[in-house]
Amino acid sequence: MFPTSKKEVEALGWDYIDVILFTGDAFIDHPSFGTACIARWLQKWGWRVAVVPQPNWRDDLRDFRKLGRPRLYFGVNAGAMDSMVNHYTASKRLRHDDAYTPEGKFGQRPDYAVTVYTRILKEIYPDVPVVIGGVEASLRRLTHYDYWKDCLMPSILESCGADWLCYGMGERPMLELTRGIEAGRGRREMQKIPQIAFRASGSPKPGEGVTVLHSFEECLKNKRAFAENFHHIETLANMMHPDIIREGCGDGYVQVNPPYPPATQEEMDSYWDLPFTKLPHPRYKGKRIPAYDMIKYSITTHRGCFGGCNFCTIAAHQGKFIQSRSEESIVSEVRGLLNVPGFAGNISDLGAPTANMYGMRGKNQELCNVCRRKSCLYPAPCPNMDRDHTRLLKLYGKVLSVKGIRHAYIGSGIRYDLFLTEKGFVDASSRPYFRELVLNHTCGRLKVAPEHTEDRVLKYMGKPSFRLFDRLRIEFDKLTREEGRKTGLVPYFISSHPGCTMRDMERLASNPSLRGLYMDQVQDFTPTPMTTSSVMFYSGLDPRDMKPVFCEHDMKKKQLQKSFFFRKQR
Repeated sequence: MFPTSKKEVEALGWDYIDVILFTGDAFIDHPSFGTACIARWLQKWGWRVAVVPQPNWRDDLRDFRKLGRPRLYFGVNAGAMDSMVNHYTASKRLRHDDAYTPEGKFGQRPDYAVTVYTRILKEIYPDVPVVIGGVEASLRRLTHYDYWKDCLMPSILESCGADWLCYGMGERPMLELTRGIEAGRGRREMQKIPQIAFRASGSPKPGEGVTVLHSFEECLKNKRAFAENFHHIETLANMMHPDIIREGCGDGYVQVNPPYPPATQEEMDSYWDLPFTKLPHPRYKGKRIPAYDMIKYSITTHRGCFGGCNFCTIAAHQGKFIQSRSEESIVSEVRGLLNVPGFAGNISDLGAPTANMYGMRGKNQELCNVCRRKSCLYPAPCPNMDRDHTRLLKLYGKVLSVKGIRHAYIGSGIRYDLFLTEKGFVDASSRPYFRELVLNHTCGRLKVAPEHTEDRVLKYMGKPSFRLFDRLRIEFDKLTREEGRKTGLVPYFISSHPGCTMRDMERLASNPSLRGLYMDQVQDFTPTPMTTSSVMFYSGLDPRDMKPVFCEHDMKKKQLQKSFFFRKQR
């Protein structure tokens, strides 16, 4: 287990620490948590890593001093969520608990945690490099709209003063950064590392393979400039071979280097084939950590999502291209679950951001290499996308064949437009997959996310027509009736998304296709950094075509949109 205190460091006999990671979450040595993934990955390559979880930033700052100065650098993240999303509801009210803290106790991390932690470290140890990463840093790497301050904010690099920002899934860039810092490479050489961002002095210069955006100051003056920036950022983020991005701010600029290519299957296996204990750190002495309860018996099969939903940050952080583990690696982890305390043979989730994208890729990879589409599914499925579920079905079979495994549930989301059209199933693997999903991998209720019933609103969300849900319900009702199952179908919806009016919510709540379904899954839209939907909310423009879009900003009316639905359901 990684040390988190001076006493634990001494017990290991260490006389130095290479890297000290500060995080806003409790420390859980499980591959579902980024801090554990990076700590284990750096450990594999021979570095000594310590972790300071949820440091106290309000006292004499002893938590920031207790382990002293690392030999190489400090790493900082806010935790598995943006700290502002973690702290506040869509109506900007403080939450009463925190799932990533022992006993769910609230208030154990600051607002804008990456910035707060980094500034403290820079004040105490001004000459020690700080590398920031995780969701909060990754999605705030360029000018972004902050819903909680209701204003544009510059790159988090500008706000916090970190030396380097590692965005996305960080194993490869963090390995190269660590090697570079240890070798004492010059800054110019370090600035060539893929998938990092940094601040530079002078004016941003265009060039071959370089896209220069409107400056932060221009975006402050002109909302259209901000929308145009995001259109370029999003286009580049969904390309296999994107440009370098430069964005002016103050007397310098922020540069974001292109990411590493999608991880190979062998690389993905290497990230999971590490000695995770899958347990919270012993320092918590058996205290319950709600987020751990949710994932402790789960298995991640792949990374990435090509769905392209406008309100979602998954592709912005994990990438659009699916990066899958081998069946052997997954089955090996499943066997390891049998040794986790309390495991009774039931895998809570065998999936990923979109569970049924495992193993999927373009039929002709050369076309994918030059594609600029944000989504492989919207406005219509790409004909080059191979939506065959055969490999996934074989994976399910291999997992369930492991002695001691009773069930392997799919708790993460599925995209039913991967196996269904308004006319029926997509290919020969689609119906067998649907049967397997419903009959053998659904625990009581199959949860899906049509998000809305009105096609006009769905267009702004980047989601398929609600008619596809109608077809799903027909097939679902037919299957469960024939098999004598009492499995329920639960649709998820979003209220007050850009483009959505009160009248749209009234139509949603009155839609006859929803009668008889379990209906309490409505989420009020929260604008989060680096999504098309948040750009719409701030600018009033759809960055895809620069046309005006209605956005509900009145907090009471936002709440009414959500509550109207529940009144209709009574």
